[in-house]
Amino acid sequence: MSSQVLLIVGFNLFVILMLALDLGVFHKRTHTIRVREALIWTGIWVGLALLFNFGIYLWKGPEPALQFLAGYVIEQSLSVDNLFVFLLVFSYFGVPSQLQHKVLFWGIIGAAVMRATLIVVGAALIHRFHWIIYLFGGFLVLTGIRMAFSNDEAVDLANNRVVRLFKRFFPMTPDYQGDRFFVQVDGRRLATPLLLVLVVVETTDLVFAVDSIPAIFAVTTDPMIVYTSNIFAIMGLRSLYFALAGMMELFHFLKIGLSVVLTFVGLKMLLSEIYEIPIGIALAVVAGVLVFSVVASKIWPQPQGHPKASVGALGPDNPLE
Repeated sequence: MSSQVLLIVGFNLFVILMLALDLGVFHKRTHTIRVREALIWTGIWVGLALLFNFGIYLWKGPEPALQFLAGYVIEQSLSVDNLFVFLLVFSYFGVPSQLQHKVLFWGIIGAAVMRATLIVVGAALIHRFHWIIYLFGGFLVLTGIRMAFSNDEAVDLANNRVVRLFKRFFPMTPDYQGDRFFVQVDGRRLATPLLLVLVVVETTDLVFAVDSIPAIFAVTTDPMIVYTSNIFAIMGLRSLYFALAGMMELFHFLKIGLSVVLTFVGLKMLLSEIYEIPIGIALAVVAGVLVFSVVASKIWPQPQGHPKASVGALGPDNPLE
């Protein structure tokens, strides 16, 4: 147990160091993230995750290493589906491209804290009440079925409750004020639209986390593996967004693939006492479904005029008023 605590502490220190380098050195000046830079950072985070995975293999053996990899793949694939929502939010609020990195940077920090809390609570509940694993499994099956039949046009930011509450309780400037979240105007401290966008991104990620955390518990109940695979996936989410923002049409079948994945891992949970699906087979099924959904998206392109193909047309002319 002491070695696992030391690993978690060391891992958190590493994450803090990387975040400090990211904001304080590599992105000290606000600028638009180009595809090449985003791809480099995506490769760095994927490489670090695989290197950590190899360390788990050397330390704990092949089974925990496969569990980490499966958890990482599931979380990363669920994160790709989140990217469309982020693209929708940025387009709706007209966030300048050079400010989007800062929103995602602080959004990822908030997401890491929220997910760590959910993981600790979830692990404690499963340890104390084993039957909760079946509750998680049933929830994932229902979520997968609901996702398969959900309407992509259902995202309604104009009537979003969080947006309405924020505008009611926080005096806000009508325009963006550089990369600042607050400004002083005539002696009053006002929020900027950038803070509203950050709040929307955070609450959106919390909703996604409710799906993704139980999905990783279907792979393993080891809190260390659940936590590290989750954090590695979301830490690379910012660069992945900028790398894939212009290629979202390649993932229009991903929602169906994710619905199959969530249903599968939910059934894996529900059947755990009857038959424990080997982690290698589970990883192969998850990876196969995701690859097939991307290939299908390429073979059968998205129809012209679909909301995902014209995100910039969504939303009113002045959503900040």
